[in-house]
Amino acid sequence: MSGISKAFPGVKALDGVSLTVQSGEVHALVGENGAGKSTLMKVLAGAYRADAGQIEIDGSPVTIDGPRTAERYGIAMIYQEFNLVPYLDVVQNIMLGHEPARGLLLDRGAALRTATAVLTELDIALPLDRPARRLSVAQQQLVEIAKALVRKARLIVMDEPTAALTDREIDALFALIRKLKSQGVAFVYISHRLEELPLISDRITVIRDGRTIETNPTAQMPQDRVIRLMVGRELDARFPDLPAVDAGAAVILAVQHLSSASGVHDVSFEVRAGEIVGLAGLVGAGRTEIVRAIAGADVPTGGAVDVDGKRVTVDGPHTAIEAGIALITEDRKAQGLVLGMTVRENVTLAHLDAYSQYGFVNRAEEETTTVKEIAELRIRTPSTEQLVRNLSGGTQQKVVLAKWLIGRAKVYLFDEPTRGIDIGAKAEIYLLMVELLRHGAAIVMVSSELPEVLGMSHRILVVREGRIRAEFSKAEATPDKVIAVATGVAA
Repeated sequence: MSGISKAFPGVKALDGVSLTVQSGEVHALVGENGAGKSTLMKVLAGAYRADAGQIEIDGSPVTIDGPRTAERYGIAMIYQEFNLVPYLDVVQNIMLGHEPARGLLLDRGAALRTATAVLTELDIALPLDRPARRLSVAQQQLVEIAKALVRKARLIVMDEPTAALTDREIDALFALIRKLKSQGVAFVYISHRLEELPLISDRITVIRDGRTIETNPTAQMPQDRVIRLMVGRELDARFPDLPAVDAGAAVILAVQHLSSASGVHDVSFEVRAGEIVGLAGLVGAGRTEIVRAIAGADVPTGGAVDVDGKRVTVDGPHTAIEAGIALITEDRKAQGLVLGMTVRENVTLAHLDAYSQYGFVNRAEEETTTVKEIAELRIRTPSTEQLVRNLSGGTQQKVVLAKWLIGRAKVYLFDEPTRGIDIGAKAEIYLLMVELLRHGAAIVMVSSELPEVLGMSHRILVVREGRIRAEFSKAEATPDKVIAVATGVAA
């Protein structure tokens, strides 16, 4: 790809970007949210038409005018949100669009044989008759890879492939990538987890503000250099210093013997003003379920929640919001935003009573508030009327935060606050959390990144099987101690 440019209304997403990928290479593509990574790959996959530039395959210029054309050239894209049909089984999803036929009928036997052969070649065991909606994230990803190979892909683009995987699943994915690489398959690997790149990539290309900044072998690109090239400046320490918690600070959140049908069992803890309590544990341990129960997203079946000394009847999100509880959800696209609405509409959505009278919304007041939040949070959007679906992941996360900041909640429940966003946006969110502490807020943070939990918490609660199994102060907590409790090795 050379000189690729692409503009949208109000935004120049790509400005002369170039990228070369070789056979049997894992080429990492990195940059901040909004840098143009996904747009560049959507041009390659035929989802977008470039305004300028040229694509060559095997040295010959080609025109990719749609996904089918990209597929014919051996290009497959595995998006962060998988393209599987939830109610179709593994075989049906692998063969989707390429079903063998016998006359006018689909040949299920031939489909089964083809899918089984691909999975056997990859040394993958999957329940072939299970619907995609009942597969784990790791299994869904393997189905996507099998789909690509059925289509004889020579270049596979993977967008944030490890964002929701456990360490063991990541190891298995890397082993599969290396196997396919040895067979000549090339990969473009997009990830914000920079620590992974030396383990899997051969070269790294950094793009910033829609331009190619640098391409080099991974061995010549230490992490601090990659970060500097991505953000165009030096970043301070990875995690900011947390302000000390006043020993006499008021208890803002008190959770007592909380239980829910979603798997929370007799959970009790407190959070003081100006304190961050981190919930650590393995995927599926029940951390998300705890914060959802506190916020009324899952109605508790027992126990009590007090905010600032007052009992809250948590019978749904509305009562939790009224009490000053804000939930920044794990899945911002499905649960935190309405993608078809504008930035303005999303920012004020949870507080419409403050912007309406006699059933009519005051758009001028909405606009004033949203413009203020855009400036304070440095939200990258051409206007308040931009649809949220057109924003980058990190920018979408800031819109979610803006929604809760205008209500000045007392308790903030951050569930995976930095998943899938770049290092620069992470730093901004960490500083925002510190600012909330200085205003007396209490924060509960769920994160699957152990360094984040250790670096951004005053205290760490380790969750296993829906129960709190241990508590560590910041000084006491070490990765070994937390993992030992999370896995059940230590009591």
